Amino acid sequence: MTIYDELVARGLIAQVTDEDEIKELINNGKATFYIGFDPTADSLHVGHFMALCLMKRLQMAGNKPIALIGGGTGMIGDPTGRTDMRQMMTPETIQHNCDCFKEQMSKFIDFSDGKALMVNNADWLMDLNYIELLREVGAHFSVNRMLTAECYKQRMEKGLSFLEFNYMIMQSYDFYALFQKYGCNMQFGGDDQWSNMLGGTELIRRKLGKDAYAMTITLLLNSEGKKMGKTQAGAVWLDPNKTSPFDFYQYWRNVADADVLKCIRMLTFLPLEEIDKMDSWEGAQLNTAKEILAFELTKLVHGEDEAKKAQDAAKALFSSGNAADMPSVTLTEDDFTDGSVDILTLLVKSGLTPSRSEARRAVEQGGVSVDGEKVTDIKTAYTANAFADGMVLKRGKKNFRKILK
Repeated sequence: MTIYDELVARGLIAQVTDEDEIKELINNGKATFYIGFDPTADSLHVGHFMALCLMKRLQMAGNKPIALIGGGTGMIGDPTGRTDMRQMMTPETIQHNCDCFKEQMSKFIDFSDGKALMVNNADWLMDLNYIELLREVGAHFSVNRMLTAECYKQRMEKGLSFLEFNYMIMQSYDFYALFQKYGCNMQFGGDDQWSNMLGGTELIRRKLGKDAYAMTITLLLNSEGKKMGKTQAGAVWLDPNKTSPFDFYQYWRNVADADVLKCIRMLTFLPLEEIDKMDSWEGAQLNTAKEILAFELTKLVHGEDEAKKAQDAAKALFSSGNAADMPSVTLTEDDFTDGSVDILTLLVKSGLTPSRSEARRAVEQGGVSVDGEKVTDIKTAYTANAFADGMVLKRGKKNFRKILK
């Protein structure tokens, strides 16, 4: 099976341009391809996971990845999937986020000896002359056509700023710049980026001729993958200081039955023959599949030792209701008011809820317990003595924290 056939078999390819040329490049290790990442936080999250795994697969097949960090486009903000304008970041914040990204990406991609590149589009976008951009690039874009793009249509009712309107042109220019600077002949992105990506391909062919190798592929689950990165407790980050290896493991352990085999196929590096045998699994076997998924992905991000710890802690937790390796949170004196701390503060402090309003809903809906006892009163509070041996705080069926003082 060729690498392209494997990508199709794993359900990664939604649509392509120039399929024959794409197959030729990918299967023979001749693709220099890029995927873009906007540095909107100081950590990648599981919404980026499929893109990172794809880059790893293609590099293993001899192709060259370019991780494009949107330091320049990040100054504008992508309107795709948003109902309001993204908060603008300072250049210092963007640079810090870029540095964090590279450290995390290195777990997936080998950047040594020029095998992969990480570049920042601020290097060319920030120096563009506005008049020159209008003449050299703007002339190739039809406003009427741009307004038919889904990313713009969904914002037109509530208002689309001219700033954001330029995002498609900026992203298209990225592909043009990467083609000229690094010989980048292919771009990957989510199906929600299709219009922007086609703009890049069209720009290259208009300016450099239709024989220029410029391909686009969209990934079926990149847009869906962004939804993967959200839970009731907030984003699931790759940074262990934001999402512990245990919580990362638990996130994948708790995927829906209908999604587990799809995730194994797309995101793990298990052989397809082994995955195909799981297609007939049902009932308790799906729990085994979820454990396989959680272990493989935790190992990929945090290493085998952390994956084993998370797996052992999860098994101990659900067999005895407690575990030595359960994620813990230590309270400080600042968390107490008049010698006590209320249940809403504990839920937020522990990370089991992102806000007090969400904590209130969790309690009122009967989804919170302390040491096995359900808490139904949002005014419930505890003194420091209650934490002497550690308190087990639980939200839902499978989210636990040990609270210490």
